[in-house]
Amino acid sequence: MESPVTQQPTTKCDTEYEPLKRVVLCQPKFMAIEDVINDVQKQYKDENIDVKVAMEQHREFERQLRKHGVEVIKLPSSEQFPEQVFTRDIGFTVGDDLFVAEMASDIRKGEEEALEEWLEDENIPYQTTADRVEGGDVIIDREKVFVGISSRTSEQAVSKLERDLPDRRIIRVPFEEKYLHLDCVFNILSPEVALIFPQALSDDMVDFLGSMYTLIEVSSDEQFTMGTNVLSIGDGKVFSLPQNKGVNAAMRVHGFEVIEVDFSEIIKSGGSFRCCSMPLERE
Repeated sequence: MESPVTQQPTTKCDTEYEPLKRVVLCQPKFMAIEDVINDVQKQYKDENIDVKVAMEQHREFERQLRKHGVEVIKLPSSEQFPEQVFTRDIGFTVGDDLFVAEMASDIRKGEEEALEEWLEDENIPYQTTADRVEGGDVIIDREKVFVGISSRTSEQAVSKLERDLPDRRIIRVPFEEKYLHLDCVFNILSPEVALIFPQALSDDMVDFLGSMYTLIEVSSDEQFTMGTNVLSIGDGKVFSLPQNKGVNAAMRVHGFEVIEVDFSEIIKSGGSFRCCSMPLERE
């Protein structure tokens, strides 16, 4: 009698907006602002994070993901890593290739080990990046892979991605590094529409991105409250904060269904729904 064939779990992401099937989260059990690494944290350093509120908000995010048919994988939280909730940065999936990132910030180095352990337990193949690159700087749209160039992602890492992904067009997007990651200033919602905070990029880069997408501009106030850092889950559905009224209204005008979840405690550390999710598989 033949042994049953065990199906290997799938990893596949070709865009930022096709239906999300599986995603990696990590609860903010030990979330805190310890080392200030962005302007948002600077404002909230003294106030810091109310972990009970952050946990409640994260649970609602998870509940809504499951309600919309997304399988949620939760990595174990560790007291050693106060920013572990931001799972986007520890890895990224491009097509069938899953990359585990090398973290640039000392306070975050080691977070990726929990992901590697889970992937090995699940027999999911992965590769590591050669130099510092974080998932918040990697935005994909079929053959195009936009990579933010900043203090978090190095030119050497981008060059390796070009070698590892020969069938993709790697597009370098320099931006003002105080905004930390590309997905805090640019995000793709559909084949035609993207969000942008133009002040963080050169005029030439804004024009270049505008030649490919209809750009919804995010105001300075709503960039600060992570208006650009939304998460698309497919079928035109997008997670966004209720506080970002301008962004939400603009997305609705373009036909998107906005799922509003309060994330006001978590964004005090400088990341929102995209930062807090690492997609493994989209349809």
